Amino acid sequence: MPFELRYTPEAQKQYEELSKNKGLEKRFKAVKKSLYFLSQDPSYPSLKTHKYDSLTGPNGTEVFEAYAENKTPAAYRIFWCYHPPKSAPDATGTITIIAITAHP
Repeated sequence: MPFELRYTPEAQKQYEELSKNKGLEKRFKAVKKSLYFLSQDPSYPSLKTHKYDSLTGPNGTEVFEAYAENKTPAAYRIFWCYHPPKSAPDATGTITIIAITAHP
């Protein structure tokens, strides 16, 4: 089941800045591809999705990290959560992108 992607204002800003930076064109392409895979299947193998314990999402929801790049200095990561939380009975298949940033 495909997921709808929503972006926090911060994540939207990061995505737009990345898309406009010609020096980061390769990174933007990797992020864009990863967002597509995330929308299709959050457990897609190349995303290496895992729970990220250092952050909590809106209303204390679990946050996950997905790889946009690997084995690259300052590799880009996508931080996201299910919205509403996956365990909610009325879950609609929506993922909220919290941040798109270089690996902390």
